[in-house]
Amino acid sequence: MPPTTAKPTVTWNPGDYAAHSASQQAWARELIGRLQLRGDEHILDVGCGDGKVTAELARAVPRGQVTGIDASGAMIDYARRNFPPTTCPNVRFAEMDARKIRFTEPFDLLFSNAALHWVDDHPAFLQGAAKVLRPGGRLLVSCGGKGNAQDVFLALRTVIRRQGWRHYFRKIPTPYFFHRPEEYEQWLPQHGLKAVAVRLLPKLALHPGREGFAGWFRTTWLPYTQRVPEARREEFIAAVVERYLTVQPPDATGQVGVRMVRLEIEAVKI
Repeated sequence: MPPTTAKPTVTWNPGDYAAHSASQQAWARELIGRLQLRGDEHILDVGCGDGKVTAELARAVPRGQVTGIDASGAMIDYARRNFPPTTCPNVRFAEMDARKIRFTEPFDLLFSNAALHWVDDHPAFLQGAAKVLRPGGRLLVSCGGKGNAQDVFLALRTVIRRQGWRHYFRKIPTPYFFHRPEEYEQWLPQHGLKAVAVRLLPKLALHPGREGFAGWFRTTWLPYTQRVPEARREEFIAAVVERYLTVQPPDATGQVGVRMVRLEIEAVKI
C-alpha cells in the first residue's frame, strides 16, 4: 500500500478531541514549565486546536498576549467559544495554515505542541516562523518524530489489509510527517534560526482502559478512520483497538500504554 504525498483532508470534532487529549496537554505543560517566562511576552501558539493550551500560556503571561492559530475553522470556533475575551482577555484566535503564517507584529516566542506532524511542509512553517519572530525570539516545538506510535501503525496496518477493509484504503495519502533531528538541523539555519537543541524523546502515553484508548484513536487518527463510511466507522475502530490490545494489553492498573516519539526543537532567531 504505497502512500501518495498529497495530504488528506480531515474533519475535526473539537469537543471529542478536547475530551481525549490529556497526554497532549500534559506534554504542553512540561514545555511551558521550561519556558521561564517573564509574564509580558507576546506568544504565537501554532496548531492551537481546542485552545486550552493557548489559555494556559496566556495565564503564564498576564501582561502579555497570546495568539492561537489553527488550520481548522471548527477548532478555532470551539476555542473562541470556550476562551472568550471576557474570561481570557489576553488571548485571541485566528484560522491560519501553519505553512502560511502571516502577521505584521513580531512575537517573542513561537510555541507549538502536538501539531506539526500534521504539516506536510516544515520548511514553509519555518520560513513563516522566522518572519514573525523578533531578533532573539525563541522557537519551541514538540511534535511527533521519526518512529512515533509504531505499535499503533502495526495494529492499523494489520486491520486495513483484511478483506473487509482494504478497499477503503487504496492510494491513501501520507497522513503524518514524522521528521528526524538531522532534517531540522539542516533547515533551521536556512531560515535564520540557530538551533539550541533538537532531539527525539521517547514518551509513554497512557490511556484509561479500552475506552480511553479507543477515544484517543477515534479523535487523532482521522486520516484513517474517516476513510471508512460513518455507518462502519465504530466497527473499524473496534477492530484496530482489539488488534492493538492483543499485542499490547493493558497494564496491571488497566491503563493502555502507547510508545510515542516526540521531536523537540528549540531555536533562537538570529
